[in-house]
Amino acid sequence: MSNVFDTLKERGFIAQMTHENEIRELLQNNKVTFYIGFDPTADSLHIGHFLPLMAMAHMQRAGHRPIALLGCGTAMVGDPSGKTDMRKMLTRETLMQNAEEFKKQMSRYIHFDDGQALMLDNSEWLLELNYVEFLRNIGVHFSVNRMLTADCFKIRLEKGLSFLEFNYMLMQSYDFLTLFRNYGCNLQLGGDDQWSNIIGGIELIRKTEGKEAYGMTFNLITTSEGKKMGKTEKGALWLDAKKTSPYEFYQYWRNIDDPDVIKCLKLLTFLSMDEIKEYEKMTGSELNKAKKTLAYEVTRLVHGMHEADKAMQASEALFTKGTFDDNMPSADVASSDIENGINILELLFKAGLIPSKGEGRRLILQGGLYLNDARIESHERIVGNKDFNDGISVVRIGKKKFHRLILTD
Repeated sequence: MSNVFDTLKERGFIAQMTHENEIRELLQNNKVTFYIGFDPTADSLHIGHFLPLMAMAHMQRAGHRPIALLGCGTAMVGDPSGKTDMRKMLTRETLMQNAEEFKKQMSRYIHFDDGQALMLDNSEWLLELNYVEFLRNIGVHFSVNRMLTADCFKIRLEKGLSFLEFNYMLMQSYDFLTLFRNYGCNLQLGGDDQWSNIIGGIELIRKTEGKEAYGMTFNLITTSEGKKMGKTEKGALWLDAKKTSPYEFYQYWRNIDDPDVIKCLKLLTFLSMDEIKEYEKMTGSELNKAKKTLAYEVTRLVHGMHEADKAMQASEALFTKGTFDDNMPSADVASSDIENGINILELLFKAGLIPSKGEGRRLILQGGLYLNDARIESHERIVGNKDFNDGISVVRIGKKKFHRLILTD
């Protein structure tokens, strides 16, 4: 029988682990309960969450039981890992609303029926803690000197680490201890930026229970240049169709750089390794086939087959036939706004197609902004009724990103 450990390793998920041989044997011979934490600091999951969800799905398919831990408690403090500034403080009401959205999205990838997986909220135990009792029973096991050497704190020490954030490692470690005691969970998974926090939980279990627990981290999704993947002009690449449309989502993967295609096929799809190895042989323009497959498969997983089909058809209509499809992302423009002419940057900013006018100027200077296939040469360009054909104008950003502007009354 194949071991999911080998699957995760072959597909490139694993960054670090605490006990390689023991984890491999554990996953081979036992039904393991494991957990991954998700702090609901936004009202949607984004592509950075998708990789651990895929790992969770691989584990569940191999017969192991996932716990998706919603961090409504830890998110009230904020994880300092990889952050240069303190997170914005969110109310409990906001966090609970965000968690509800997370639950809906996670259910697309993980089966929670009949106890196949659990979805828990750490606020149920963290918010009930007695502070002095917590310090005496849990805090006593943590060395401040050692904590200060952890990667999750180093970057913040230069700018100032609040005592609030300093508690995050203790809280996450206590999560692991609670899940170990109450649910038999002995394996924590997470992004590689969570390594120090995971180690904290493993050591806490060893010191309080006298037993072993294990940890494994995943590689973060980065480009071949080492930059974090999943950033668009509008910000993060969200899994919520209202925040990132299926067409935009599809186009992101259709347009990724050649060196990143195979890695993403391994991490973000369930295609067999044999099929992926065939794509790996492709070079040059042949890789477009691999990009189309990647875009379709990831969009299908996130948004469903119907939306993936629509996004693919819209993309093919644009790039193969040179026509525009109704599924292309659109923004409404009030007729009154252009009646007397409007500056191009003002128009695009109001339509939400550029994050700032400064970014629009940069695009124009680099020759990367087009209106109806005509390059915009000046940030003083005025747009009027003559730029709309049957009430539609098409904006192109760079070579491959298109948006329709639709006049409304």
